[in-house]
This record gives sequence, structure tokens and C-alpha cells, in this order.
Amino acid sequence: MATQFKIDGLKAAIEGKEILKGINLEIKGGEVHAIMGPNGTGKSTLASALMGHPKYEVTEGAVELNGEDLLEMGVDERARAGLFLAMQYPSEISGVTNSDFLRSAINARREEGKEISLIKFIRQMEGKMKELEMNPEFMHRYLNEGFSGGEKKRNEILQMMMLDPKIVVLDEIDSGLDIDALKIVANGVNTMRSEERGFLIITHYQRLLNYITPDFVHVMMQGRIVKSGGPELAERLENEGYDWVKEELGIVDETVGQV
Repeated sequence: MATQFKIDGLKAAIEGKEILKGINLEIKGGEVHAIMGPNGTGKSTLASALMGHPKYEVTEGAVELNGEDLLEMGVDERARAGLFLAMQYPSEISGVTNSDFLRSAINARREEGKEISLIKFIRQMEGKMKELEMNPEFMHRYLNEGFSGGEKKRNEILQMMMLDPKIVVLDEIDSGLDIDALKIVANGVNTMRSEERGFLIITHYQRLLNYITPDFVHVMMQGRIVKSGGPELAERLENEGYDWVKEELGIVDETVGQV
């Protein structure tokens, strides 16, 4: 069955201040959607709210993944259901190796007695790391500890490739990447495109979309998606900025207080 992900009228607040003011979006398997917008419009808030970050209170709306109510699930349940978030600022976890973390995450999604074998896991991880041009030594290093910004982002893509999710949310995965690392990360994403998987890419810049061609581009302002189009919309935003969108829609102040 092709993946279906639907966000309907999603509103979310932080400390009583409304950030998301009614997000409507539907992503089908095989589709790549990109969300762009100025700083402070709620893009990263959307990613965190979808994943269930306790800092963000969902006040209204619904989110469904293949007919299941995502908002009724805990963070771990959302991950097991097939939602994956590549974070803008990945956390460092001392004392837990990259391989132990990933194997535990994979087994948490499997039934008891059907855990992945150590040999199969190592072979898969080594193969994916080779695709991402990652040093094999990173398998045994503590999770993200001492990693550069680019290494952390590659590690997020490695996790995505190993966990094989249904819906992937990439929150500014291109931030801090040089052009070579950007191409490698983009290639990792492109190899995962399939009818069973949809992508939501949050980015400030069109440069990432030069390597990951989106099916749909959405402009987010004032906590809402205010305009949608194809890849040509991202190109126009890159060339002309956001002022023409604000003028066209009569938007005075796009800032809502969160990125």
C-alpha cells in the first residue's frame, strides 16, 4: 500500500503562544515536498510538533499516517509507525556508540524474537556508510560526539537509510554542509525515494533542491502555508526573495516568533 500522510488544520503553541496557525498538507508515497520561508515562520516548529516534542502543544487539527492518528501516539510510537525526523541540531550522546544506538532503534521496531542479527546489521551499516563516504570508525564512536556539523548531518541520513521509514522530515539538513557533503547527503536521500516513502524537506535555500528535485514547493509564512507550486517556485524565491509573495498576498509581517 502506498504511504499516505495527511496534516489537517494543525495548530501548535509554545508557552501559550500560537506558532502554527492551521497547516494543511498531504504527502503521498513517492512524493517530495519542500517547505521554504523566512526565519521565524514556524518551519522547524512544524517538524518538532509532528514528531511529538513536548515543548510544543498541539491545540487543534489532525495528523494521520496511513490512517493512524499520529497525535495520539508518543514519540517512540510515531517512530515505530514510520515517521523519521532528521534534526537541524542533532544531539550528542556520550557512552552510546553509533552502532549500538542504531541497532537498538531497529530492534525497537521489530517483534520480540525477530531482532536483526549482529552480522546482518554490521553488513548493512557498513554498506550504507560506504554510500555516504563515512569513515567506518564512526560506527564505534559515541553518537555525534566530536562530530563536525557535516558529519552529524551525514549521520542523520545514515539513520534514515538504516531505519527505512515511511515519512521522512528533513529539517534544514543542508545547513552547514559544503558542496561535496551536500551532494553526498542528497544522493543518500535520492536513493531512498520510492512509492512506499514520502519526504518533507524544510530548507531556507534552493541549492539543496538542485540535487533533490521536489514534486511540490510550499511557502510558509505567519504559521501557515500561503503558496504552493512546483520546483520553479523555489527558483523564483532564490532569485527574487520573499517580498513578491508578501506583496501578492498582502502579508505585512511574516514573523511568528519561532523558526
